[in-house]
Amino acid sequence: MNTLKKTLALVATLAMAATAFVGCGEDESSSTSTGNNSTSDNSSESTPDASEGDTSDGGDASTGDEGSTGTVDASVGQGGAEFVVAAWDANDAPKLIAQWKGLDYDKVTEQLENGEVPGVKFLNMSCKGGEAAENYDQRFADGTDIDVFFVEADWALKFINDDARTLPLSKLGLSDADFSNAYSYTKEIGKSSTSGELKGVSWQAAAGGYAYRADLAEQYLGVKTPAEMQEKVGDWAKFTEAAKTVSDATSGTVALGDTLGGMWQVYACGRTTPWVKDNKLQIDDFCKEFADTAKELWDMGGITKNDQWSNEWTASGVQGSTMGYFVSTWGFGGFFLEAAGGVGGDQYGKWNVCQGPQAFYWGGTWLVANADTDNGNECREFILSAAGDDAAMKEYAVNKPEFVNNKAVMDEIIAANTVTNEDISGNFKDGQNYFAELASNVEQINFNGLITEYDATVKTDFITAVKEEYLMGGKSWDDTLNRFKDDVSEHIMTIEID
Repeated sequence: MNTLKKTLALVATLAMAATAFVGCGEDESSSTSTGNNSTSDNSSESTPDASEGDTSDGGDASTGDEGSTGTVDASVGQGGAEFVVAAWDANDAPKLIAQWKGLDYDKVTEQLENGEVPGVKFLNMSCKGGEAAENYDQRFADGTDIDVFFVEADWALKFINDDARTLPLSKLGLSDADFSNAYSYTKEIGKSSTSGELKGVSWQAAAGGYAYRADLAEQYLGVKTPAEMQEKVGDWAKFTEAAKTVSDATSGTVALGDTLGGMWQVYACGRTTPWVKDNKLQIDDFCKEFADTAKELWDMGGITKNDQWSNEWTASGVQGSTMGYFVSTWGFGGFFLEAAGGVGGDQYGKWNVCQGPQAFYWGGTWLVANADTDNGNECREFILSAAGDDAAMKEYAVNKPEFVNNKAVMDEIIAANTVTNEDISGNFKDGQNYFAELASNVEQINFNGLITEYDATVKTDFITAVKEEYLMGGKSWDDTLNRFKDDVSEHIMTIEID
């Protein structure tokens, strides 16, 4: 099926490959580049150098050999002139370098730009996260010096499954034991699907929740607490019923959910079949169930028809035409704060958050080591500082701030009711500890055996087909599936499609 399209697409791809270079611009769609805009400006005291083994607050430090599984393998390059960290933007890497080297979080980006951090270079590709994969390909082809680089979940396996591009962390003397406090789903994403080896780790857990206007929830649904709201929206059937109640009460002028895109971010995390298995596209009951749920919400006005990342998306929160948003950890200080009108805005301080209909994550970034690194020891130290050292991760959680990928650290921060950012915390009614709700969700996420290297493309093609054919076009489910299959066939020429 779709043989002609595959052939034409292959010809076009080969023709373009000889000359094409994907340029990068401002990110409007990557979670990692959008979400921390409102939180990354916080000043902090200089953090202790993780390499000095400070363990004052977080237990055993992991930056030396103590608690690790060994030393860097003799086959890994050493002695390079510069340790180079590469990423698509400057939201995270400079501050992780600051944490590692004990530098000032506020000043480190400028210091790196001016070459003022001895032996360390930050390669900022200044592009969207989704464009980074092709940018890396070009730089690897050009022989650019890179030691550690950042990858996103949707395309991480492109590099994690390629032993010519990424090192198993065992080559750096590391194993699961060095990241024992990491949330399990982050480890699954960081493992090679071909060898099962751990090759990438994340310093952040991008857990999500359903954030809603508490005053509107009381007015239209009669709920007064996040626990009562969770009872109303705890699964998709309940969420749809609550959306109908709100829609009926407001003559369709107030939506329970923000966008179709936001809904899809959540719903997709409930999938129990990989999108590609045995090299075949998998279309199961989940696909139709999502489409029907989305159509019911779309038609009743239970979710807005705004495009994600548009001005209307956040404006609807300020205007009160959107009652709630699906938000991940990075979004609370980004688009969600904008949806409240900013600090002191019309809707600021009126929100609460609950787990919502489905445990989900949205976004997140993984650290991987270039197989051709010439700085193996520095790779080990940097990765451990970012994702394996309790003390350093606690410093980062508070000073960045960040929901870090460390259960012990987050449990401690939550139990102490630590306010990591007053502007973000002030947006929640009655001083709700929003981290506590996210922590409840993150431990329920299970992606064991579900991550494939094709996920970004397949998920985008699926939601596009559902929106354009099933929701907006009024087409049949068969027509929608045909559009989906055709698009996947054009974009991925190496898998079978029935």
